[in-house]
Amino acid sequence: MNILHRYLAKEVYVSTLFVFAALLSLFAFFDLIHELGDLGKGHYRLPQILGFVALGLPGHIYELFPIAALIGTLFALAQFSANSEFTVMRVSGLSTQRFALSLMQIGLVFVALTLFFGEFITPVAERMAQQLRLKATSSVVAQEFRSGLWIKDAQSFVNVREILPDTTLLGVKIFEFDQDYRLKTVSYADRGHHEEAGRWLLEDVSQTRFEGEKTVVGKLPQLAWTSVLNPDILSVLLVVPEQMSAWSLYQYVQHLRDNKQKTTRYEIALWSKLAYPFATLVMMIFALPFAYHQSRSGGVSGKIFVGIMIGLSFHLLNRVFAHLGLLNDWPPLFSASFPALAFLGTALGILWWTERR
Repeated sequence: MNILHRYLAKEVYVSTLFVFAALLSLFAFFDLIHELGDLGKGHYRLPQILGFVALGLPGHIYELFPIAALIGTLFALAQFSANSEFTVMRVSGLSTQRFALSLMQIGLVFVALTLFFGEFITPVAERMAQQLRLKATSSVVAQEFRSGLWIKDAQSFVNVREILPDTTLLGVKIFEFDQDYRLKTVSYADRGHHEEAGRWLLEDVSQTRFEGEKTVVGKLPQLAWTSVLNPDILSVLLVVPEQMSAWSLYQYVQHLRDNKQKTTRYEIALWSKLAYPFATLVMMIFALPFAYHQSRSGGVSGKIFVGIMIGLSFHLLNRVFAHLGLLNDWPPLFSASFPALAFLGTALGILWWTERR
């Protein structure tokens, strides 16, 4: 059984590697074509475009792991079936349960790699890619309204006109209220830099304080500002929630909760981040019933086509349920895990029906 397990693992890993090479080449080509539309904008030249495309590859690797694992496993099993190797394995006493267990053990490597890319590689690479693009095109990170970005921070409301790619703040206005929601101070700073956890340094500050019946206006060259805001929280403006790390998502959800703001989108992204790696196991189990059908039932190419359609359907269902959960305010855990559970139930049902035949 150990020999069969090693042989199966080698075939699945090699097939999945070839699938990854093909899919990544295709996605990189599409990204390149898309970015060429901005060629010449600012300092955005071909080297910057190629750098942006290269930094986007880890994100594609993370997204494609379940699909690549499905197609790679399906191709390996289809080859076994076409060469009658699967029949020999079955006659040798390899049960369906044992075969499925071997696939899951092989898939644990994919789960670990998906977690690694999703938590450590993709967020960093995506942030670097966006910083490269923004700097080359002379853009700012966010201007959600004409007045800039608005953030609630404890008893204060913060307005930032621009956020640069290095998270430097430009045009910072801080409206600080007391416990009774009476305006205490209004501060305006030309620029703000993050120094350490919970601390920013504001430059060229104009401050108006409301003290009873009088108003005091002052100017300061620098002012230390204590805030729960940090570059990780502001990184949501650079990286979409689905490509942030689970830890950054958790921090931002806590920040929103502390300020009594809606967290549904980020909670869905957080639960998806935790559930998505295990979707590779579901996809590999989904490939197992195809091994029971001989090549005359459709051929290897037909099975690969069906596998691609299944993978795309899973990817689409994931996206649809994330949006439906956000629109209908469904529980985030349900929105994030239902597609994988639905595909797992379908795979087990098909496997049971195949064995009954």
